[in-house]
Amino acid sequence: MVDSAPGRPAADDGHPAARQAARAPTGPNGPTSSTGPTDATGPTGPTHATASNGRPAREPGRRGVLTATAAAGLGLLTACAGKSDGDAAPAGAAPPRTADAGKSSPSPGPARKRPQLPRGGRELFPRHRLVGFCGLPGFAALGRLGTGGLDERAREIEKLAHTYAADREPLPVLELLAVVANAEPGSDGTYRSRTSADTVRRFHAAARKHRALLLLNIQPGRASALGEVKALREWLVHPDVGIALDPEWEMGPGETPGDTYGSTDGRELTEIARYLSGLVHEHDLPEKPFIFHQVAGSVVRDQYAFRPQPGVAAVKCADGIGSPGLKRETWNHLVRKLPQGMHTGFKLFYDEDTEGSRLMTHKEVLALRPQPEYIMYE
Repeated sequence: MVDSAPGRPAADDGHPAARQAARAPTGPNGPTSSTGPTDATGPTGPTHATASNGRPAREPGRRGVLTATAAAGLGLLTACAGKSDGDAAPAGAAPPRTADAGKSSPSPGPARKRPQLPRGGRELFPRHRLVGFCGLPGFAALGRLGTGGLDERAREIEKLAHTYAADREPLPVLELLAVVANAEPGSDGTYRSRTSADTVRRFHAAARKHRALLLLNIQPGRASALGEVKALREWLVHPDVGIALDPEWEMGPGETPGDTYGSTDGRELTEIARYLSGLVHEHDLPEKPFIFHQVAGSVVRDQYAFRPQPGVAAVKCADGIGSPGLKRETWNHLVRKLPQGMHTGFKLFYDEDTEGSRLMTHKEVLALRPQPEYIMYE
């Protein structure tokens, strides 16, 4: 069952997102001891346990184990939806025709303005620095967007974004969990649930109100990552909506979310970027963000097979958990020798990073090299 008050889900929570409640620190290649970096090291960093499939196994403390059924989760995801507010026209859309539009020899009107990013312009980088929260309404353990009102959270993000601006313009981000991995297969065997359209619509309206970007986060389970991206097409045709992929929850045959890390590869990332590029071209959209989160080296295989696509800003977001020193170690490992055309992001955890340590300051984050262009808090 779900607690009546927002908070960390219990082990028997009825929502598929009642997972990963307690997370252990993660080093460059996977989870470490909850007391700090492991003593055993390999050629490229701390060693880690492996599952029978050869992938790093999740330790019991690393984001817990998913316990609820997909059916219960789908119902609760729908229950999280707010009031529908889908009448807003896409930014930059042509004005409606007037009653005089049919008259002969009309005087030429103003040229149609091309769709813009929320705060102007058509390119994300290097003009902007993205800063945001992630989450799912009603589930505090999944991120800052899980509690409180959207307007309240958007104002917090605005203030936080300005502390990170430095020599760039701040651009707030709402990263909504649009596809959530489940421990149970569900009726379609995909081990994932989709957040209701009403919830996505409510977040999109809030993003527009606060001139922010909306990122739709995908934890694919056993579903096709590209298929889940395509299922969100109705939102992705807007100039202020992008994608965030969480490949640690992208499972292969016989794998279950929560038991082991999933993974993607450079070719699949290219396929997703190519699809987004097609939407950008078809609808004359501004540059579209495509973030992929990476908690360990094994989560993205053959990254050099990635090929940049026109109109898409690909961002590798380092998701390591732990003390500032451990997070820097993970960062340095993950961003070393980045593929061509790849931007960088950095994720901080309000709860997990402060268990036995402290949260990194904005000055410490901005001191990372290369300097992160997307900073996200969970």
